Amino acid sequence: MRPVAAAPQPAPSPSHDEDNPWHTGAACCRDEAGLFFAPSKEPTAARLAREEQAKRVCARCPVLLECREHALVQPEPYGVWGGLTAAERRVVLARRRRRDVELREAARVPAARRIAG
Repeated sequence: MRPVAAAPQPAPSPSHDEDNPWHTGAACCRDEAGLFFAPSKEPTAARLAREEQAKRVCARCPVLLECREHALVQPEPYGVWGGLTAAERRVVLARRRRRDVELREAARVPAARRIAG
């Protein structure tokens, strides 16, 4: 089991390699980690306000899309990553899974028609 991260890993920079990791250009590097991760037993109103503030940081980040994709591929179970909350990332992942299933099914239909025809 992976340990729960205490702070977000910043997002990838547009040009990254081993000497320049993806997160070096992230806007969140300069912000408080607590902004991106919920404290235990956080009231709903406080959580929503904190998440909106974190999303404002993400909105100005030059590596927002790289960060978001990292959080979706991992998948990161907690915090705001790439401008999305954990719940929002679950929705994105569910949509991707449905799309993948639909694409696989669509690819099989023409093959089945060729065989039957």
